[in-house]
Amino acid sequence: MEKLLDKFLRYVSVDTMSDPESETQPSSERQFNLLRMLRDELEAMGIKAELDEFGYVMATIPSNIEKEVPAIGFIAHVDTSPDASGADIKPQIIENYQGGDIMLNAEKDIVLRVSDFPEMQNYIGKTMITTDGTTLLGADDKGGVAAIMYAAQYLMEHPEVKHGEIKIGFTPDEEIGRGVAKFDVKKFGAKYAYTIDGGEIGELEYENFNAAGAKIHIQGANIHPGYAKGKMVNSMQIAMEFNAMLPVDQRPEFTCGYEGFYHLTDIKGTVEETSMQYIIRDHDRAKFEEKKSLIVSIGEFLNKKYNGAVTVDVKHQYYNMRQEVEPHYFIVEKAIKAIEMAGIKPKVQPIRGGTDGANLSFMGLPCPNIFAGGHNFHGKYEYVPLESMEKASEVILNIISLFSE
Repeated sequence: MEKLLDKFLRYVSVDTMSDPESETQPSSERQFNLLRMLRDELEAMGIKAELDEFGYVMATIPSNIEKEVPAIGFIAHVDTSPDASGADIKPQIIENYQGGDIMLNAEKDIVLRVSDFPEMQNYIGKTMITTDGTTLLGADDKGGVAAIMYAAQYLMEHPEVKHGEIKIGFTPDEEIGRGVAKFDVKKFGAKYAYTIDGGEIGELEYENFNAAGAKIHIQGANIHPGYAKGKMVNSMQIAMEFNAMLPVDQRPEFTCGYEGFYHLTDIKGTVEETSMQYIIRDHDRAKFEEKKSLIVSIGEFLNKKYNGAVTVDVKHQYYNMRQEVEPHYFIVEKAIKAIEMAGIKPKVQPIRGGTDGANLSFMGLPCPNIFAGGHNFHGKYEYVPLESMEKASEVILNIISLFSE
C-alpha cells in the first residue's frame, strides 16, 4: 500500500484555494486539478468514480456481503481557505518530535511555539508535519482526503474485509460556505455519511454554528479637508462607528464553547467609499437571529444619521445540523465506538465552525463530523501529526465494520 504520508504530501502540493468573490461552481478552476487526480486514483484502485461539472467526485465501492446494510458515505473537501496562501506549499516533516518549539522559517523568525500552542506537547514521539511559515498547510481538509483515500485503498487491497456499499465524496468550496450547493444527495446514494473534516485526534461533532455572512457598503463624500465642514462624509469613520456598535465581548478572540460571535473578516476603505465583511455565528438559533437583526438595525440607525450612506446585505450560509442528526443518534454512537476501537478517547463537542455535513444534514443526509487530525487551520501555524491522520483512516474502517455487523 502507498503510505498515507505520500498521499497527503501529493495532495497538499496542489493549490486548491477557493475564491469567495467568484460566482462560478467551483469558485476556482484550480480545484479541478486535485479533483481530477482523486478521480483517476480511485479508478486506478478499481473503484468506479466520476467528476461532474460542478466539482464533485462521487465514487462507489460495492458491497461484498449478502445481507442488506445501509450505504455509508465518507466526504472531505479539497479546497483550502482564502485566509492564507495555498500555493507552493513546502511541508516540513519532523520525525519523532521531542517537544519544544519548532522553527518554521529562520529567515523570517517564524516559530511554532509551545507557549502559544501547548497541545503540541501531546504529540511527543509522533511525526509532525508543519508549514514553512509562508503558507497554510492544507490539512484542512486534505488530511481528511488522505484518510479516506487510504481507507479506500485498504479495502480494495483486502477483499477479505466484509463491508456494505461504501460511498466516497470529494467537494469544492467548503471554505467559502458553498461546498454542497449543487451536491446531488440522491445520486450520491448514501443513507448516512460522515465528513472527515474535524481537528485534533478524537474529535466528533454533530452540532455546529448557525452561520451567515454580512457585506456592508458605506458611501461617503470626499471633499478637500480645508473646505470640508458640513460637506465631507468620511466613510471610514462611519465604518468604525458601525463596528464599535457591535458588542466587543462577542468577537472570536473573546468567545469559546457555545458562545457565538461577529467576526470582521475584511475592510477596505477611503474617505469616499468603504466596504466591510463580517461572518455571524451562533449555535443557538434564537441568538443567531438576534445577531443578524442587530447588524441590520445598526445599518438602519446609521442610515438615519448619515442620510442613507450604509447598505447592509446579510446572507444565510448554513444552520446547526444537530436537529437533523439527533433523530439518527445511533450514527453518532457508532462513531464513538469506532473511535474507542482505535484506542482513542472520543471528544464529542460542538464545532466552532461548519462543515459540508451541516448543509447535507438538512438535505436529507445525516452527516456528523470526524477528526482529520490537524491544528491551527487557515494559517502559517497549521500542523498535523501523521499518526492522527492514520487514526482517522482507522476510524473510517471501524465505522464500516460496525455498520456491516
